[in-house]
Amino acid sequence: MHHMTLAEIARGLADKKFSSEELTKALLARIAQLDPQLNSFISLTEELALSQAKTADARRANGESGALLGAPIAHKDLFCTQGIRTSCGSKMLDNFKAPYDATVVAKLAAAGTVTLGKTNMDEFAMGSANESSHYGAVKNPWNLEHVPGGSSGGSAAAVAARLLPAATATDTGGSIRQPAAFTNLTGLKPTYGRVSRWGMIAYASSLDQGGPLARTAEDCAILLQGMAGFDPNDSTSIDEPVPDYSASLNGSLQGLRIGVPKEYFSAGLDPRIAELIHSSVKELEKLGAVIKEISLPNMQHAIPAYYVIAPAEASSNLSRFDGVRFGYRCENPENLVDLYKRSRGEGFGAEVQRRIMVGAYALSAGYYDAYYLKAQKIRRLVKNDFMAAFNEVDIILGPTTPNPAWKLGAKNSDPVAEYLEDVYTITANLAGLPGLSMPAGFVDGLPVGVQLLAPYFQEGRLLNVAHQYQLNTDWHTRTPTGF
Repeated sequence: MHHMTLAEIARGLADKKFSSEELTKALLARIAQLDPQLNSFISLTEELALSQAKTADARRANGESGALLGAPIAHKDLFCTQGIRTSCGSKMLDNFKAPYDATVVAKLAAAGTVTLGKTNMDEFAMGSANESSHYGAVKNPWNLEHVPGGSSGGSAAAVAARLLPAATATDTGGSIRQPAAFTNLTGLKPTYGRVSRWGMIAYASSLDQGGPLARTAEDCAILLQGMAGFDPNDSTSIDEPVPDYSASLNGSLQGLRIGVPKEYFSAGLDPRIAELIHSSVKELEKLGAVIKEISLPNMQHAIPAYYVIAPAEASSNLSRFDGVRFGYRCENPENLVDLYKRSRGEGFGAEVQRRIMVGAYALSAGYYDAYYLKAQKIRRLVKNDFMAAFNEVDIILGPTTPNPAWKLGAKNSDPVAEYLEDVYTITANLAGLPGLSMPAGFVDGLPVGVQLLAPYFQEGRLLNVAHQYQLNTDWHTRTPTGF
């Protein structure tokens, strides 16, 4: 049963081939057996899962139906879950049990999903390798010596290893799409505001966005359907109707205009990945798409702009973790200043401290205009580039990452080298656009992803293109050895 997709599970439950309880027990046993190799979970919620599975089976017995009713998933451990530890991968929140459910958690629970647990992640979502977690690094199931990507590496590794069919994730600068590329999955970052951020512990509020990680575009469509929608509790949520994403999967790609930015194929891109991206382009051409070279001239400025804006917002968001109200508190503080210093110094890891310091510096008097304000102006230029491009093309295609997954620890001594791995993904977050990564092949036995970007609220277009591509290729069907 563990090889089934969300869509196959929905059909199996509808046809009474198995129950949600049977499926849940099988997956919990598989997690217990295999996850010690991967470290993809921080918390397992067996009691909750079995209770939700029994409820889902009862709802189906009473005539209810739904693609997510009885489907097992997991949540990235920054979505608040009532009465369950929500740690954000940090010592700071190791003892925090959320008093409420995040909107995404509540919506999916109402749809009938079964929560198997909370997945590991880079601390406070800061990282591209899932090595900064207080609970240890996550391993890539395709090669246990390599990273699974971050910050949603726990969700990605668990789905790739067939421990569960799909999981929630978040994307601040590529943290859904990059792990998807590294683990041979499909991952979708929706338009900013499409999925509620209420109850999603913030890293950078103007960049963070929740989305689905699954093996296929069809499964991402199913999970996104349950996640998306207006939320009055979230001031950045967009009151825009949610289309039926599954209904648009089978549209023709005839005449679809695909833009390929020339800036994507620079010296920093592994030539083997470039070759796979060109192969993907040819496959889409066979399906009727029209390819056009375009330019995104301000892309070169995106990384420095992002690594000013995101840390600045992080330094503000994380100021609440001070040892006073909740979270980690140091032992026997001498006074209030000592309480603040030691609680934050002991509770936050090195990467989080680094970004808080960078952000505080960028926002400080005398430097705000030179750094933060200038970065926001660059952000607008990046958005303008995309708006101009989408006047000429329907979607933009390119590599998700410049390199395949690197070895664990390989970039620990050089944070900037890790930051540069986000070069193709961060622009979508700066502009607030939807982006999707889908499997496109392998380099040295490690998966490679191709990225698709679309205009605002065109997630359905991305899912349609990815689904048609997956109907004509088999990269997404491949399973890591041993799983």
